[in-house]
Amino acid sequence: MPFRIATRPGRADRDNEDFAAATDRTAVVLDGVSAQPGNGCVHGVAWYTRRLGGLLLAGADSGAPLRTALAEAIGAASSLHAATCDLALQETPSATVVVARVSGAHLEYLVLSDSVLVVPGRAGARLFAETRLEELRAELARVPHESVPDTPERDEEERRRRDALRARRNVDGGFWTAGADPRAADAALVGAIPLEGVRGWVAMTDGASRAVDVFGVHDWSSAAELVLDRGPLALIEQVRGSEEADADGHVFPRGKSSDDATVLTWTPDFGQD
Repeated sequence: MPFRIATRPGRADRDNEDFAAATDRTAVVLDGVSAQPGNGCVHGVAWYTRRLGGLLLAGADSGAPLRTALAEAIGAASSLHAATCDLALQETPSATVVVARVSGAHLEYLVLSDSVLVVPGRAGARLFAETRLEELRAELARVPHESVPDTPERDEEERRRRDALRARRNVDGGFWTAGADPRAADAALVGAIPLEGVRGWVAMTDGASRAVDVFGVHDWSSAAELVLDRGPLALIEQVRGSEEADADGHVFPRGKSSDDATVLTWTPDFGQD
């Protein structure tokens, strides 16, 4: 089987809210959006990502268009707890999504929110990322701060900024994750590329992509090459080392000191002579 998967929770005392699974030609990676108080769901984010992920893998592997598979999986997963949970709340469980499917001589992909797909090839690594969340983060970052750094007032201002960003999730004009509204599928990045010249590909949640976009120990090409050469756990272990070296987040500010991290890789000749 050409797929390899590694996943680790951010904290040993909490459920891993990531999900990854594969068939012989299709792979799904989800990163559950951590719950805020009063999210209206009695089951939890990990419960939701596992159900959404299984349904999405089945739909994508059946050959359905990937946006259709995601929309239908969201509808089916939501129906499983619509009678017990308030899905109208914005904080209802949701997830970022990567789907990759080998179809003949092509790789089909779908990416939603800040999980990413990296495809190394002869001309270098190609990054497939749906960037709306990053655009909104950059927009908020351009607003000047009103408080002094390293003060309680700055901490409160940063909390308000995070809340303002969350308020733009799964609303028109904001950014989308796979929650209770199937319209999220319309916001996903989808496409297909030829597999000729592709050494493999790597999907990762943002807990693993920190190696590139938070800690800067890799670019996308070197991160993918590490995974293809040494396996997906190698990248996660590097991230954990960087997190431990800056546990308080002073050098590398981030929302969580340590986050759930998942890496899934495909290579066309893995396991063959």
